[in-house]
Amino acid sequence: MMKRENSNRTRIVGLRFTPEEYAKIEKKWKASTCRKLSDYIRKHLFNKSINTTYRNQSLDDMIHEMTQLFRQLNGIGNNFNQAVKKLHTLNQIPEFKVWIISAELDKKILFDKMDEIKIYIQKISEKWLRS
Repeated sequence: MMKRENSNRTRIVGLRFTPEEYAKIEKKWKASTCRKLSDYIRKHLFNKSINTTYRNQSLDDMIHEMTQLFRQLNGIGNNFNQAVKKLHTLNQIPEFKVWIISAELDKKILFDKMDEIKIYIQKISEKWLRS
């Protein structure tokens, strides 16, 4: 059986920080790839390399917006599939007319969302090209 890396760490050091000091340490730790605060502090104390992550806020915002639009489009697609299944079970003409009206509304919503995606992508592209 393989020994854990910290199996011979038997000494505990207690540190007290001001709220401001702790906030600084926590901010740097959360920007790093260290999973535990103790790992981050240990690496910092012994001058070991600390990998940090870089977040691009505009990219994060775009991903969030695209995710929301994807969910909405997915819902519209599910509704459309349910309507098509319903079409196959129709026995009377009046039901068919209701389905056609409903399908046209879903199609309009779908195309509106697609236009919204195109506009958003154009805005992001223009923003990045200016940088």
